[in-house]
Amino acid sequence: MRVERRTLLLSAALAAAILALGLLGLSFGASWATPGEVVAALGGWGESVVVVRDWRLPRVLAGLVFGLALGVAGAIFQNLTRNPMGSPDVIGLDAGAYTGALVAITLLSGSSVQLATGSVLGGLAVAALIYLLSAGGGRTGLRLVVIGIAVSAIVTALNSWIVLRAELEVAMAAAGWHAGSLNGVDWEDLPLPFAIIAVLLVVMAGSAHAMHQAALGEAVAATTGVSLRRLRLVMVLVGVGCTATVTSVAGPIAFIALAAPQIGRRLAGAPGVPLLPAALTGALLLQGADLVAQMLLAPESLPVGVVTTAIGGCYLIWLLAKEVRRR
Repeated sequence: MRVERRTLLLSAALAAAILALGLLGLSFGASWATPGEVVAALGGWGESVVVVRDWRLPRVLAGLVFGLALGVAGAIFQNLTRNPMGSPDVIGLDAGAYTGALVAITLLSGSSVQLATGSVLGGLAVAALIYLLSAGGGRTGLRLVVIGIAVSAIVTALNSWIVLRAELEVAMAAAGWHAGSLNGVDWEDLPLPFAIIAVLLVVMAGSAHAMHQAALGEAVAATTGVSLRRLRLVMVLVGVGCTATVTSVAGPIAFIALAAPQIGRRLAGAPGVPLLPAALTGALLLQGADLVAQMLLAPESLPVGVVTTAIGGCYLIWLLAKEVRRR
């Protein structure tokens, strides 16, 4: 698949920035570690091995991989809806995934497998509901987004009811988790979601060319041999899978999926919403937001969702104003 030179250069720059933020994340904590100490600890030497490898590295890797997943999910749904507001957190997929996770927590034991399964099923249920409700209007991008916002409000109310009806300890844990946080993430939490996200990203990479063909219009896609029905099914499954997998571990992290694809598209100067810049921008945004969350009230660490929501709110106001001016 052909990749433009500007996209390659941008991707290299974003990757370098991600590595720099990762090194900063491994260095920052109650006691700072120098870059040399971090490298030594990663190699298994020095006094900071436990702190760097066992405590900080899982969080840094979670921010990287989960940011990639959210960036790809946002790009998928913005391409599907052909609308910059068509992201999982805006149209209610995050809320649906959180509903599935809440059911796993309140009715079952809340194991990692149950959380992942419940989140995926909840996200798919909301996606199916939005699809059915938008059937009468040709499933245009704006209609899907508006119906998604309405469904999101309903599902959010349902989530609040579930939390209020739960036992006190469960409700407190669920309410804290709802903010979206990488606090306390360790190695035991990561193998399953990382494996799921890796498979989903590989599947989407194989469909990227067809996705961009479809973004040019249904007629163009059909003439190039793209099966739109199959492609849309794959895109929805991958997008929901990425969103739900992140939600099952870290809770719903807002606005990364909304902002990353558009920032990546503008940096790349691309006509559509390219996957690679969106993924790398998502990783950069989530890592940066998590570092801010750790530093703002240090030594106390805020949930990263608090930071992404504050930043995303400003971005959403700018995006809405821009869209109004265009119309």
